[in-house]
Amino acid sequence: MLCLRQVCLFTLRHYQARTLSSDLLLSQINSCTHEDEVFSLIGRNKARLSEKHVGIALNMLWQLQKKRPLLLRTNEYIRNHSQFLALCILAENKVEHMEDEAIVDTLYSILRLNVEDHDSLAEVLVTEAWKRLERQVLYDYALLSLPALSKFALCLHKQRRYFSPAIGKVAHIVDMKLDSIQDIRILSVLMISISDVISQSFRDRLLHKAEQLLEEKDEVHFNYARRILQFLQNVKLRYHPLVEKCNKIFLKSASCLDIHSISLIFGLYEHLGFDNAEFRLVAKQLLSETIDDYHDPETFAKLFFTLGPMAGSKVRERLLVTAVHMAEEFSSHQVLVILKTMQKMKCRNSHLLKKMASVLHKHLDSYHVLQLVKLTQDLVVLRCHNLELFAKLKMLLFGFLKSNVIPAETAAIIRVLAMLPSFQVEEIIINKAAAVLPQCRLHHLNCIATALVKWNHYDRLQWQNSSELCVKLLQKLNDYGFERLQKANNLNLLLEELVYVNGEWFEEVLNEETMATCQRLIDQITWANVLQLSLFLMKTNHRCPSLLDKIASVTVENIDKIHPFEIYFILLLFSAMNYDPPANEKFFETCIQHLTSNLSCFETHHLVLLGHVLAVAGYFPPVLIKGIFNISFLSKLDAQLEVLPDTVKQRVRSRLMKLNRAVCLECPEFHIPWFHEHYCQRVFRNSSSRRNPLRQHVHRMLTEILGGSNYARISVLTPYYYEIDFECILDENKKPLSYMAQNIPLDDVEGIHLRHDIKDEGRQALPPGAQRIALEFLDSKAFSKNSRHPKGETALKKRHLEMLGYRVVQIPHFEWNSMVLSTKGEQLAYLRKHLYGIQ
Repeated sequence: MLCLRQVCLFTLRHYQARTLSSDLLLSQINSCTHEDEVFSLIGRNKARLSEKHVGIALNMLWQLQKKRPLLLRTNEYIRNHSQFLALCILAENKVEHMEDEAIVDTLYSILRLNVEDHDSLAEVLVTEAWKRLERQVLYDYALLSLPALSKFALCLHKQRRYFSPAIGKVAHIVDMKLDSIQDIRILSVLMISISDVISQSFRDRLLHKAEQLLEEKDEVHFNYARRILQFLQNVKLRYHPLVEKCNKIFLKSASCLDIHSISLIFGLYEHLGFDNAEFRLVAKQLLSETIDDYHDPETFAKLFFTLGPMAGSKVRERLLVTAVHMAEEFSSHQVLVILKTMQKMKCRNSHLLKKMASVLHKHLDSYHVLQLVKLTQDLVVLRCHNLELFAKLKMLLFGFLKSNVIPAETAAIIRVLAMLPSFQVEEIIINKAAAVLPQCRLHHLNCIATALVKWNHYDRLQWQNSSELCVKLLQKLNDYGFERLQKANNLNLLLEELVYVNGEWFEEVLNEETMATCQRLIDQITWANVLQLSLFLMKTNHRCPSLLDKIASVTVENIDKIHPFEIYFILLLFSAMNYDPPANEKFFETCIQHLTSNLSCFETHHLVLLGHVLAVAGYFPPVLIKGIFNISFLSKLDAQLEVLPDTVKQRVRSRLMKLNRAVCLECPEFHIPWFHEHYCQRVFRNSSSRRNPLRQHVHRMLTEILGGSNYARISVLTPYYYEIDFECILDENKKPLSYMAQNIPLDDVEGIHLRHDIKDEGRQALPPGAQRIALEFLDSKAFSKNSRHPKGETALKKRHLEMLGYRVVQIPHFEWNSMVLSTKGEQLAYLRKHLYGIQ
């Protein structure tokens, strides 16, 4: 009976459609050029209106609005018009007789006219469309075309029905029909609409399909690429290959992008951990040319967010002045954007900060708890001194803490309360923390522990027995952390938790247990998670041979599946740790071959970082080195550095200098000139004095051992600007040679004296058999936390000093500070042994 009823309804609709195709009223509605004409026709012909007339009329109202600029649309006038209300009632009564796609079109039109999500017509339309989708799934025949299905999915998404059964039905149909989807617009809409109800395998199929369609199409609208990035954000996935493809589309569509599109793209890139200097350059040029066009708070806040962090000094000053003048007009959200951007710019403009703090008072009650947490953090980092504002923030956060039952939010509140100046801890905070511990992930435990340690250190626990309660809670924290690690049986889930974990508590209490857990789950290391594991090992500075060997073997076996940019981070781990896996040559050669075949995947500044990582490990691929050290590359690099964050800019320039030095010393056959003389001089002039008590103490002992102050130099700059702690010269009989006798100046007591002829200074030929000695003290930074093996940069420096003619004596901190060398006599004997090579 159900099938027969469906066939009858279909026949009736088909007959009505055919007879109405020549309907005069229908033609009149389609010919309207103003909404009042539509309303006039509806008012005069209510008795004649069929479900088709009603649907077409509602659609026409939206089409007329769509043609107008956003600020000239009259949605509110339409919604409040009596004939619109009559149309909605008629549509609601005739829904069952509407064609399948007419239902979707009608729903789409009224939502675009900003009808409330819970409006009765919207509810009826969704329910009817859902029923028909169920029949489509049940009887396996097509009621909705793919375009109509995507439009319906978009409607559900707009109504925030992210987890509704209807979305589930849409996802099922997409799953069944995915191979037949050939339109990237339709796919992109469906992807963001169903992103909350899909499995990981379905997600991967969608990504593969999106990649395929992007590759097949020559021209793709930037909005489709934007939706794909939104899908990646929704599923919390950083999938570099697809983001790169979308970035290329944005670059091609640069002339079509406005401030709204650019700010949205930057926001998505931020969430996805992606950055692109070329897109930054394009955006900076576009926005700088139109900076005077942004007069309203909404667009200015977006301009400040996008242009501020990469603006030059003059544009930056204009932005700050405008922000001060416009501060009173900013909405609660725009205030958050401005403060967040100020932090990103490292801008502590006191005038703007005071203005924003005063404006914040009227918005504080409108923020939800996590917004308040982020806001408080930004204000602390920006060094806001408005005690009244902090007092109100404390009161609001404390109120949220008392009523909160979500462990993640409770941990975030406790963490940020610990940042507040002069905050005195109340017992309720300790009790609240204790209550959520059993449900906390490692990151949340870390937040609470960090706050407790800080409060205890600064004596902020003021009530009776507070320290005892704090110690007991910290012990519970430790126990729950150990328990969580010991019960972990999924490496991917563990790595997700470890992304945000850092700080002293984790390092001191859980680091060893975490390494043991990762080793227990070592068989779960795959090509898909080697990057996350490598990043974690880099962050913890932990040298674990079994994990490193597994990462190397998995990487070699799956090299074609791993994105070149991810290979860079894996190599960074091995290079920084100075670790050689069992098949070291094969590992590096396989990775280098994969990288050099895909250099186009890297941005200009990333190639510099890659070159440096390989140089530390002792590899200099000619195609990479020659590609970096040419005029066109370096000119492009200079341009892109101007739009990168200051920390990235400084790191890239430092790595370029180090790579230049390594190439000059280790690969003279490349004929690359040394061109960092002035850069090095500037860096050393701006750095703080390198004198410290340890150096002075050791220098006195060296003077005693060698026989006078003119036999040892302190804080010496070598050719190519390596700094060494001490330098001395021994003749062939291991007797010290005086620097005065050789007319080599000693450094003055104020620090390093820079000379224009640094490459030649003090490099006179030594007497036959004489030896130049570099004495280096290695602090904890030169080693991994659990290893006495020098890290990559330390090994590289020794290698280069030896190329410069030194015998290098490295004194590790764990030897110098050991009980064995507790007296001056023992220290003198230790230094003599290493200086003279006494066994």
